[in-house]
Amino acid sequence: MSPRRPSADRAPNQLDVARAAGVSAQTVSRVLSGNQNVRPETARRVHAAVESLGYRIHAAAASLASGRTRILGMILVSTDRYSSAALAAGVEQAAAANGYTVTMAAVPDHASTEAFVQAFDRLERQGAEGIVLGLPVELDSPAMRMRTERTPSTRTERASLDMDAPLIVDQHAIARLAVEHLLDLGHRTVWHVPADDYWIESRQRRETWEQVLTERGITPPPVIPGDWTPESGYRAGRTIAAIPDATAVFVSSDEMAFGLIRALHEAGRRVPEDVSVVSVDDIALAAFASPALTTVRQPFEGMGRAAAQRLIAHIEGRDDTSALDLHPELVIRSSTAAPRA
Repeated sequence: MSPRRPSADRAPNQLDVARAAGVSAQTVSRVLSGNQNVRPETARRVHAAVESLGYRIHAAAASLASGRTRILGMILVSTDRYSSAALAAGVEQAAAANGYTVTMAAVPDHASTEAFVQAFDRLERQGAEGIVLGLPVELDSPAMRMRTERTPSTRTERASLDMDAPLIVDQHAIARLAVEHLLDLGHRTVWHVPADDYWIESRQRRETWEQVLTERGITPPPVIPGDWTPESGYRAGRTIAAIPDATAVFVSSDEMAFGLIRALHEAGRRVPEDVSVVSVDDIALAAFASPALTTVRQPFEGMGRAAAQRLIAHIEGRDDTSALDLHPELVIRSSTAAPRA
């Protein structure tokens, strides 16, 4: 028999759910607040009644009743980079799957430590039980340490390798995969278009680019600056096009690579016949560029999900048993080839 629905002039409440599931209102409250001390069969009946009646939890009321908000905060740098959007999407996916909502705080590019502290405070005031830090800088100030000690937090991949941050992707490994791929194809040297040093990941990739060339007995050529945008890649491409001996370029993001390839094309330099290009990220458009980009893939959405799952497990006092392969992967497509004889 289907549970009896409340009259059409009001929304269903917890008492309606309790009657439909054959349990007490207190049991419904425990199930919907995530309490683990409920038999699985009882929880199943409660969730079935919730679905059948169309009951929706009132977040403010649930917070008052349980003392919990079930809100995660996330701090991001204000940018249109694909990586930030994908990380945020992963956090929201994991939060929704666990009955949490997410509130975001954006700080400007090249912001000071004080801006991150203010963002952290803002999320705390909004009731965030834990905060995901999607940050490009190392925040080791006393003010940030105090805040991360009182409110659980976890970082995504933008952290130095000597920090206790198990969700990072090895940016040095990313650069090594890219540069060694080009050298192994037979190119005599590899030019590099990084972003600026404000971003830890950019610094680490540039350092390893220099290291790999030095290990092969090659003097690194001058760095051609970028800033993550396609426009900066385009400017870098115009510079590369004017260097006849430049046959291979390691670009620090797919977005910059799109601009760089456009500039090379306009200058009559073909990719990969004249210049091979390797980039980083493997965004959705990389496979559909012309030519398709050889790039080093990072699991951005997976990192966001893993960060949120780890944070939720910590908040709820349980172990995080989820697993994520954080090893970068070189995806070889049509933008790289051996140099012409």
